[in-house]
Amino acid sequence: MATQDTTSISILAKQQLAQAGIELQVTKKRVKNINFRLKPYLLMVSVPVSMSTAQIAQAIAQRVSWAVANHAQVLEQYKRKQHTLTESSTANSPLLLWGIAQSFTLSPDDTIAYYRQQLSDVIPSLFDKWQPIVGARANEVRLKKMHTRWGSCNTRVRRVWLSVYLPAYPIECTEYVIVHELCHLHHANHSSAFWQTVATAMPDYQHWHNMLAGKTGKLD
Repeated sequence: MATQDTTSISILAKQQLAQAGIELQVTKKRVKNINFRLKPYLLMVSVPVSMSTAQIAQAIAQRVSWAVANHAQVLEQYKRKQHTLTESSTANSPLLLWGIAQSFTLSPDDTIAYYRQQLSDVIPSLFDKWQPIVGARANEVRLKKMHTRWGSCNTRVRRVWLSVYLPAYPIECTEYVIVHELCHLHHANHSSAFWQTVATAMPDYQHWHNMLAGKTGKLD
């Protein structure tokens, strides 16, 4: 049976993943076997240094269906985890502000009010910074007590929503969310073109994306 062209396999795999809102990230490492890790909106593939391009493309093509089929479950698990984390962050001490422990504690309700004020204070300057870089402007920015999302964008009215829990993390995380949502004004979905737009605007976005997704384990 004839083997499909390697380039075609790679392009087709990326397109299928992009349609499901999944970015493909391939890294060559000193490992014996190819490893797949499915994360929210991301398929991470670690491959042996000696593996050929054709072998890599073939292996990825064989796992696309698995990634697409299981992505919804991964997202649901992530949302449940984030709900637990955000609830505990308002109940435990010390209070975190921009990723740094503060010397005082607040009740859950007061913490939300405090975070809302802190976020409101920095929003104007952060949007002034990133809107020219992304090349898109929001008509309105609102804050919401969101447990399963860090941000969202209504592209029709160009309205960006931000989670009031963001000030618990380093301010770069808030900047990443702003960039992410502004990029949706160019691309409404999570296609490969969308992620390229994010990467162009903010080359180190993956670090802050991973931190919000709980991949780094702690806040630095």
